[in-house]
Amino acid sequence: MKIHHIGYLVKKIEKAAAAFAGLGYVRAGEITHDEIRKVDILFLQKDGYQVELVSPYSPDSVVAGMIKTYKNSPYHICYEARDFEADLKKLEESGYIRIDNPTAAPAICGKKVVFLMHPAMGMIEVLEN
Repeated sequence: MKIHHIGYLVKKIEKAAAAFAGLGYVRAGEITHDEIRKVDILFLQKDGYQVELVSPYSPDSVVAGMIKTYKNSPYHICYEARDFEADLKKLEESGYIRIDNPTAAPAICGKKVVFLMHPAMGMIEVLEN
C-alpha cells in the first residue's frame, strides 16, 4: 500500500494551518466539515508529502478524547489500498483490529476509509483506491 497522508490532530485548524504554512506547506483545497466524524479537515502539501489536519468541532467527535490527551500531534498514517477488501483482510490477519467500519470520507472525494489499531504501532487508516 502507498502512503497517502499523515493525519495530524489539532485544536485550532486555522492556527495549525498558519504554522504549517510557515514551514512551506500549501493548502490542497478548502476545509471540509465531516459530519460523520464531527471533525473539520484540511489537507496541506509540501515536497510531495500530504498532511491532513483534523480538528474536532463537537465534544462527541471521534477524536474529542484524543485531543484532550495528545493535544496537537500526528496520530495516524493513511495508506491507499490497491485492493481495499483484500488489503484489509491481510492487515487483520497480521494483528490489526478494525476500530470502525468502512465509511465515506467527504474530504477525500467520498472514498471509503477504515481505521485500524495495532498493539505495537498504533492507528492507521486505509483508503480505497
